[in-house]
Amino acid sequence: MEQNKKFKLVSSKKTRYLLPNILTLGGVCLGISSIKFSIDGNFNLSVILILLAAILDALDGRIARLIKGTSEFGKELDSLTDFVSFGIAPVFILYFWELNSYGKLGWAIALIYSVCCVLRLARFNLTKHDNNQEWKNNFFEGIPSPAGGLIILIPLIYELSNFDFDFDLNLRFVTPYLTIFIALLLVSKIPTPSLKKISISSKTTVFLLLSIGMIFIALLFYTFKTLLFLSLIYLIFIPISIFFYKKQQKKHSAQISDEDHEDIL
Repeated sequence: MEQNKKFKLVSSKKTRYLLPNILTLGGVCLGISSIKFSIDGNFNLSVILILLAAILDALDGRIARLIKGTSEFGKELDSLTDFVSFGIAPVFILYFWELNSYGKLGWAIALIYSVCCVLRLARFNLTKHDNNQEWKNNFFEGIPSPAGGLIILIPLIYELSNFDFDFDLNLRFVTPYLTIFIALLLVSKIPTPSLKKISISSKTTVFLLLSIGMIFIALLFYTFKTLLFLSLIYLIFIPISIFFYKKQQKKHSAQISDEDHEDIL
């Protein structure tokens, strides 16, 4: 008798590819849902969904590398998801919140940001470093799309955070200028922190996990205040990243010149 063949969605050898791609698809669902809730005027939930999409985006690639589930399909899927979740959804949120009051100019700003985001993702997919330039893997060219998608929401996040100051600070007027500024940073070649290849000693692992746990607790109880604080910290780290990039670049150039000098001798 012939044995009944079991139906399999993927072969058992490729099941490790499923989890990262499921997380990626979850991110695109969160991004699209954030647009829906922004249309309904529920900006609180819209921003939270973008935050969750950014967390999933940070996890899917690391999990894929950890379980050796990386693939060209997953790479392309991740880029498409990033464009939807961080190139379209955040700027749509801003459009329904503030940019629509600028009429055609507001829509043009939204289009400019989305175009810059898709150009940034296309360049990222084509960027490859030589073996002697591994140090560049710790830096992005321009800010990554998840960071950009959260940073352009700073005026809205500030309004939702309900900070109690003695003076009335309204950041709505900053929205179009900040959106254009971040759009330019997306396509720029300014080095920003990547932290993909940072090695951590076993002694500091506990403190790293403690810090991550504290951040998640802060996001849980003080979501918008913490998100605003983290966004500002990221902006502060950009000039610091430029400094370390130039330092590494000089060190690498010096090593190459020394090797050339030894070859001549």
